[in-house]
Parts: sequence; structure tokens; C-alpha cells
Amino acid sequence: MNRVLFHLAFPVGDIATTKEFYVGGLGCTVGRESPRSAILNLYDHQIVAHITNEPLEPQKGIYPRHFGLVFLSESDWEALADRAYKQNLTFYQEPRNRFMGLPIEHRTFFLQDPFYNLLEFKFYYDPEAIFGDRQYAQVGDIG
Repeated sequence: MNRVLFHLAFPVGDIATTKEFYVGGLGCTVGRESPRSAILNLYDHQIVAHITNEPLEPQKGIYPRHFGLVFLSESDWEALADRAYKQNLTFYQEPRNRFMGLPIEHRTFFLQDPFYNLLEFKFYYDPEAIFGDRQYAQVGDIG
């Protein structure tokens, strides 16, 4: 299988604050940057912050838009949650288990960056549940 990297571009208000959250807070590294954008390495995936002149406003919940990572190691998920607490990042939703007792049970937490972008970080106890277990209709939270 070819290794591929995920790419996501997202809106921000300024690059300095973006780097405080993503580099200082989450531990990303910075690639190329310009006065209006910065390429960030988030666990070997490319995310690109672009300054927008549009107003940035909070969403009314985690849907429809958020992005993040699915960890394959619970200890890596826990390490990021611990780092987020130590760096005083804003938790939109605290770490918790979702769909307890089902084969699709997983751990999740949401962070909110300074520009209201929501990031979700997950760990599934059963790796088959990441894409499989189609007999379960649950996808995310109700509401």
C-alpha cells in the first residue's frame, strides 16, 4: 500500500496565534510560511493555516465541521490529552468514552483553537471499528 498524507486547509485570524496553539500547544512543527499562511506538520499530516478576512465565529456544536486524528495507540492518545491539559488548551469537550459497551466504543476529546476551529482526537479499542462494524448506525453524537 502506498503511504499517503492527509492535507487540510483551515481559516485563522493571524499566524502568530496559530503557531502558539498548534506548535506550542499541540507540538506541530512549522514548514513553509508566509505572512498569510503556514504549513504545519500534525503527526506527519499537512495542515495549512490561511488567514481569512471573513469573520471567524464559534460553531453551535461539534457538527457539521471539525477535524482531527484517530490514534492507533491509546498511550499516544493519552499523551496528547495530557499535553493539552499541561498547555492549558481549550477543551471543547473533555476526554470521555463514546458508545460504551459496544464494539464501536472509543475515547474522544475535542479542542478548540483560538479561531474556533474544532479538533477531535480519538482512540478506538477495536481497530475494526474505525471503518467497519457497519451493523451499527451510530456516527458521532446525537444533536
